[in-house]
Amino acid sequence: MPERYDAIIIGGGHNGLTCGAYLARAGLKTLVLERRDVLGGAAVTEEVVPGFKFSVFSYLMSLLHPRVIADLELAKYGYKVLPATDMFAPLPGDDHIVFADDIAKTQASFSRFSAKDAAIYPEFDAYLMDSVKVMRRLLLETPPDPSCRDWKSFKETAKFLWKYRKVNNKLFRLIDLMTMSADDYLSEWFERSEIKAVLAYYSGIGTFAGPKSPGSAYVIMHHVMGEHAGAGGWGFVRGGMGAITQAIAQSGREKGLVCKTDCEVAAIESSGGRASGVTLSDGTRYEADIVASNVSAKLTFLKFLDKAKLPPEFVRDIESYRTFSTAFKINIACERLPQYRAFDAAKCGFAYPTYTHIGPTIEYLERAYDDAKYGDMSREPFITPVTPSFVDDTISPPGKHVVNLFGGHAPYHLREGDWATRKDELVRNVLKQIDGYAPGFSDGIIGMQVLTPPDIEAKIGSPHGHIFHGELQIDQLFWARPAPHWADYRTPISGLYQCGSSAHPGGGVGGVPGYNAAREILKDRKRRRR
Repeated sequence: MPERYDAIIIGGGHNGLTCGAYLARAGLKTLVLERRDVLGGAAVTEEVVPGFKFSVFSYLMSLLHPRVIADLELAKYGYKVLPATDMFAPLPGDDHIVFADDIAKTQASFSRFSAKDAAIYPEFDAYLMDSVKVMRRLLLETPPDPSCRDWKSFKETAKFLWKYRKVNNKLFRLIDLMTMSADDYLSEWFERSEIKAVLAYYSGIGTFAGPKSPGSAYVIMHHVMGEHAGAGGWGFVRGGMGAITQAIAQSGREKGLVCKTDCEVAAIESSGGRASGVTLSDGTRYEADIVASNVSAKLTFLKFLDKAKLPPEFVRDIESYRTFSTAFKINIACERLPQYRAFDAAKCGFAYPTYTHIGPTIEYLERAYDDAKYGDMSREPFITPVTPSFVDDTISPPGKHVVNLFGGHAPYHLREGDWATRKDELVRNVLKQIDGYAPGFSDGIIGMQVLTPPDIEAKIGSPHGHIFHGELQIDQLFWARPAPHWADYRTPISGLYQCGSSAHPGGGVGGVPGYNAAREILKDRKRRRR
């Protein structure tokens, strides 16, 4: 007899664990099934080089929602944030820019390049934060379906519009962010390319776009929505990013959550249009009336289900959902941290830059995208070096360090050759840029792990290795994520839900899709029991 549960979660990433923990807290007998031998999905800590613990995929904490942290009592289970320093951006000619939470400090850094840009920065920050505040409220909303004509959908849409009626005067600001390029958006405020690049840099993180691509302005806001310490809300988690998912899992277990690893789901079972459980690749079956998928929408609907059981229009929407990725990650164990020629502790106001951006101008960022647009890796990639071991003594041997390099662009498909033969070329391109600003860094490398988009896909299952499960563009956001009419975490199969980054509000270690999905699952369950 198959084991029976009230709810089954497919995928033990942070959103799946969050959804499972909330369901367990509500009294549901809940099972989380993880394909890999470790829980955590993209938020894991693994010892890839002996003695060195890497945040293998996600590498900085910013978006984890305060409500999730509080509700699941994550601090009780070892969750501790170590703030990153102000963001340090080295420039050619041994110069630099510092971007800080402290507006006056950022102004002072900008003023060295443009008095005009420095003077207007506080106004820009307030303008952007107005939009960020609206988006933070929208995070916890279940997107309504404005196109449906049934009474229930009409009431939900009307309720939503009434709730946000006072946002009307800011609507055009949001439209600008959703549709404009990062360069155009920032050029309305700033004149110097180096200053625009400080913010435009975010527009390419995890996204197949350049700062001149329409719609790239929104990605700036997505990356600065964090509510924690550090420039843009960024910080490290003691013990690596896996400490987040281990804390969520432990919180859930104390309420009865069951987590199983090495359990690869092969199919979602349904009967009479309703989910009934899952079958693993080894033939093991688990039954439940509620199934929530934390994995990509493409896998959920195109691999785990018979497409004949889904509406043809929905299948087309999922098939056309864009996931093409150009993001790479290099995890390095090293003798010493990068020593940036342009860094001066006294001038910068901190001992060492633990959070750095290498992408000095708008033109530099756009050229990196141009290479990828035509099917090649960036000859001069943009790179985010972060150095968690400077503040976390649990992840490397004494006197040694961990450096995580994230950047772009490295297309999933290359125009010439493949990643099996060209990965070393990517490493050379990246280290050349690092060594250009921090001479001799590569001489101290002990070992490394190089992850291209196909590597990321193979390890955690995200199609094309996309770190957000899909592009953050206007046609793939809010009530269109991952498909029109199905952005409310429900699916065409009754009892089957989405709780991962393919759903609103998208990717990042935030826990919001898991939280929102659990809320809707519990609503439906209560309604069925009346």
